[in-house]
Amino acid sequence: MYQENVVLCASSAYEKKFYLNEDFFSLPQSIRDELKILCVLYTEDIGGILTLEYEQDGTLMFHVEHDEGDLLFDEIGSILKIKQIREQKRELLESLELYYRTFF
Repeated sequence: MYQENVVLCASSAYEKKFYLNEDFFSLPQSIRDELKILCVLYTEDIGGILTLEYEQDGTLMFHVEHDEGDLLFDEIGSILKIKQIREQKRELLESLELYYRTFF
């Protein structure tokens, strides 16, 4: 049986919007704020659409999309930025994975 990934949050440079899945409103406000800052800064710096989603096993993945005609999207910068976020926010990301595995 195939199930889709569960979206935690997303940010779009095109629509200038941030989305947090309402299933995660029980997260502390400080965590929700940190997720918003992380995602919005990424899309302002790199462009495109960043989605943080949980795979079936609870692993938190970064999913990036961009319009084909978007000449300002930085593919190399995207890879480097995600690597930087994973290193700097390791504790936050691990805590979010544990939260998901525990409550979902």
